[in-house]
Amino acid sequence: MDVSELLRKEGLRRGLSHKTIKTYRQCVRKFFSWCKKEPNEIKKADIKSYLDLMIEKGACGSTINVNLSALKFFYGSVLHKRLMINIRYSKTPKALPIVLTKEEIVKLINSISNPKHKLMAKLLYSAGLRVSELVHLKPEHLEIENGYGWVRHGKGNKDRMFIIADNTREELKNYISKECASSDSYIFRGFNGHLTTASVRSIIKNAVKSAEISKHAHPHTLRHSFSTHLIENGSSVAEVQSLLGHSSAETTMVYLHIASPKMIGTKSPIDSLPML
Repeated sequence: MDVSELLRKEGLRRGLSHKTIKTYRQCVRKFFSWCKKEPNEIKKADIKSYLDLMIEKGACGSTINVNLSALKFFYGSVLHKRLMINIRYSKTPKALPIVLTKEEIVKLINSISNPKHKLMAKLLYSAGLRVSELVHLKPEHLEIENGYGWVRHGKGNKDRMFIIADNTREELKNYISKECASSDSYIFRGFNGHLTTASVRSIIKNAVKSAEISKHAHPHTLRHSFSTHLIENGSSVAEVQSLLGHSSAETTMVYLHIASPKMIGTKSPIDSLPML
C-alpha cells in the first residue's frame, strides 16, 4: 500500500491545498517509520502512544494537532476507518502577532529603492495579502478601475476579494503595462514562472533592516498591520474578516486585542474618576 500516494490523491479530491497535502504526507510517513506496522494493523493505542511520545520530547500543541489531523485524515478519509475518535490534544496558547505602527510602515516602504520591490511591499500592506497570494497574482485577477481584485485559490483553496488602494492604482497599472505580456501572466515574475515566496521574504527582511525597525517583522507582519490599522480606523470585525478571508470571526478578533485603545476610542475608567 502506497500510503503517501493514496493520501495525495484523496487530498486533491477533497480540495486540500498542496501545502496541507505535503504536510500530511510528511506526518504520516514519520508515523509509519516509527510504528513499523501495516496501516490496517494500526490500533488507536498505537497512535496515542506516538502522540504521547511527541509530547514527552517537547513538541508544541500545534505540532501535535497537525500530526493528529494528518492521521485522522488518512484513516477517516482514505481508509474510511473511525480509528481516531475521542482522541483530543489542545493547542498551546498563541502569542499576539507583531504589528508595525503606521509610522514604521512608512519607514519600511520608503527604505526600498527598487520600484518593483516597493510595489510588492505596498500591496502586501494595502491589501492584506499573504506572500503566496501576492506572487500568484495575474492581471486578469484585478479590477483596478473599480478598486478591487481577486485572490484565486488562496488558503483553503478559496477565492476572495481584496481592495486595491487608491495610492497604488496608477503605479500598478503602469507596472502591468510595462512588465506583463498577457492577462494570464504572473505580475511579479521570477526566473521560472512567478517570483518565489523566499525572494519576497528576503526583500522585506532587508527593508526592515534598512528602515532600522527593531521588531522581528516579516511579510506576514504587513498583513497583521493592515488588519490592525483597519480596526483602528473604524472598520468592523466582520469587514476585516471578509477582507482577510478568515472562516471564523474568532481568528479576526485577535486584532481587537492589539489595536491601539486611543485609536478605537477606548479610555480607561480611571479617566472618569475625580482627581485622586
